[in-house]
Amino acid sequence: MTKVYRDVAGPCLAPAGSVVAVGAFDGLHLGHQALLAQVRSRAQMLGAAPVAISFEPLPRAFFSPEPLPRLASVREKIQGLAHAGLERVLLLRFNRALTAMSAEDFVRQVLVERMAVREVWVGEDFRFGHKRAGDFALLERMGQELGFAACAMDAVAAAGQRVSSSAIRERLVSSDFDGAAELLGRDFSMSGRVVRGEQLGRTLGYPTANVRLGRRVSPVQGIFAVRVDIDGGRQQLPGVASLGWRPTVNAVSEPLLESHLFDFDGNLYGRHIRVRFVEKLRDELKFDGLDALKAQMDIDAQQARQALDEAVSG
Repeated sequence: MTKVYRDVAGPCLAPAGSVVAVGAFDGLHLGHQALLAQVRSRAQMLGAAPVAISFEPLPRAFFSPEPLPRLASVREKIQGLAHAGLERVLLLRFNRALTAMSAEDFVRQVLVERMAVREVWVGEDFRFGHKRAGDFALLERMGQELGFAACAMDAVAAAGQRVSSSAIRERLVSSDFDGAAELLGRDFSMSGRVVRGEQLGRTLGYPTANVRLGRRVSPVQGIFAVRVDIDGGRQQLPGVASLGWRPTVNAVSEPLLESHLFDFDGNLYGRHIRVRFVEKLRDELKFDGLDALKAQMDIDAQQARQALDEAVSG
């Protein structure tokens, strides 16, 4: 079981030593996966604990004047790190105190004292510490002084470009879900617990499984053909989903992901689902009444079925 910790200070989390990956890890794309696989392999060879150090909120989001769309929720990130075989995750609170910490203090207090690091692995462009003053050269220099090895992971390329979270966001913004999947190594998806809604979809013939996004900023909005995984993927169902603000009826204060599952008549309240995005059908629109909305939902459902059939046959 993966254990998650939040604080810079505290007892050593890996008394036998650790091999550490450091990064934001938004989306856990192919580049992240390669880095984590290397950390896990090296930890096994050294008899050390494989560990990830990450940050919440994401550093880019903390400094950005505009909300930063993210590829995964905090819960999804932790689940992904656990699935990658990381025994411990130090999910540091990215706040003013952490941004004021010098790169040298980060190495001594977090890597050495908190993690008893034997090897630290980072991406080739990794920067850290106050005013991003720390870089790989500093890690190497302090590693020689303090007894650990600093290792940089080469960039991973896929579909003719360097894999990065920014590149994936760009593809999602342009509704290129196949292209995003090439860099992620899987379909772009969102997951969460199904909550009870206002039952409007049911009265229109389209009951939905609703997932609240909370403060998460989605890189996509609109109407989509989707596949929905239930019970960890043991059941996979086609559907049509809306992600947005419900402008026609009862506009919501935060985006809502509403998925109608084709040919399904069951109760999903309280269960976790994963919604995998296959194709964007249209932008969210405001309609003149429920009849017009229902007519468009019929069209959306038909188009979603066709898009999903073509995705399978293609």
